[in-house]
Amino acid sequence: MAATKTLVLGVSGSIAAYRAADIAREFMRAGYSVRVCLTDSAQKFVLPALFEGLTGNPCLVDTFEEPITGRMAHIDWARQCDAVVIAPATANTINKIAAGVGDDMLTTIALATDRPLFIAPAMNPNMYSHEATQAAIQALTERGVEFIQPVEGDVACGENGQGKLASIAEIVTFVRDHLDTPALLAGKHILITSGPTQEPIDDVRYLTNRSSGKMGSALAAAALQMGATVTVVAGPQKAPLPKGAHVIRVQTAEEMLAATKSVANPDWVIGAAAVADYRPANRIKGKMRRESNEIALELVANPDVLAEIVKHHPNALALAFAAEPDDNLEKATEKMKRKGVIGIAVNDVSNTAIGFDSDQNELTLLLQDGTRKQSGRQSKTACAKWLLTQLVELEKSRV
Repeated sequence: MAATKTLVLGVSGSIAAYRAADIAREFMRAGYSVRVCLTDSAQKFVLPALFEGLTGNPCLVDTFEEPITGRMAHIDWARQCDAVVIAPATANTINKIAAGVGDDMLTTIALATDRPLFIAPAMNPNMYSHEATQAAIQALTERGVEFIQPVEGDVACGENGQGKLASIAEIVTFVRDHLDTPALLAGKHILITSGPTQEPIDDVRYLTNRSSGKMGSALAAAALQMGATVTVVAGPQKAPLPKGAHVIRVQTAEEMLAATKSVANPDWVIGAAAVADYRPANRIKGKMRRESNEIALELVANPDVLAEIVKHHPNALALAFAAEPDDNLEKATEKMKRKGVIGIAVNDVSNTAIGFDSDQNELTLLLQDGTRKQSGRQSKTACAKWLLTQLVELEKSRV
């Protein structure tokens, strides 16, 4: 029988703190042991006795509390858990952790742990969108912290916007999906291309596209969670890449091709990058000056990066992506055959709900044998896990 996983549930001083009791209960129903830590402000809304009665474990507040005499609780709790979940997380708590400030028990545990850290923000929409809060979220994301995004709606102060704590089901499912993912890809080396490329016109300007790199990042994170060794060749994307992946940064299509060829013996290759099809024929040194109202920019074709990777790594299972402007799959099917891949994952970028820079996606997986499979609309992380699971089944069927 598998050992029970232990979570530290951190609760900070949002009015949504009352929902933490239900969050703890749902994690317990899912088979987790839960230890709760409150900030001093959280005690204005909920009391330690509530969580001690609910979980059967001590509830910590003060930095110097020691349920076991002589043992530093912030170290024990940080090391003995499988993950730390902060829900709800205020702007104050998020910013302190990002800045490395440990001035209470919760922030001290968050800084001391080397386990996965999940944060579910809850605050006024202006506080959530404030540049300091967003900078802190970005910094923590780049360090491997997973955020369960707040939702839009009416908040306690009467304003409307993004800042409401995510649903209890979403929080619990998000954490479980990360912690309980089967190691289906253990022993595999997966090469992923991600993000856009930038093709310089001069030393100031370049040609590019709207790819954020979120899908490539989600694929890398999902593959790591499923036990794979992951190499990502990434263009200049906005989305942070997960800690644990080997990342090679590039700018142009030609640099991406060279980098992918330098990767030794991948088992799978997933081409999620939005590689520019063309580049300027002649890059201008310095800055191109305006001398007339018209200019002719000569373009030449870039190498087909994924097709070249398939040739270079002929034994790897290879999958392409296609961002299409509608739901017609004819062009994607042609692209799949031209690149020599086993399948292609298609999404309709004309739909803003699943298009560029969205946190959701909806994939149609086309296979060489004519099979079509649908992911349904899900988060990009969920779509990534769905897609990787499909590839596992496809590889099994080829053996």
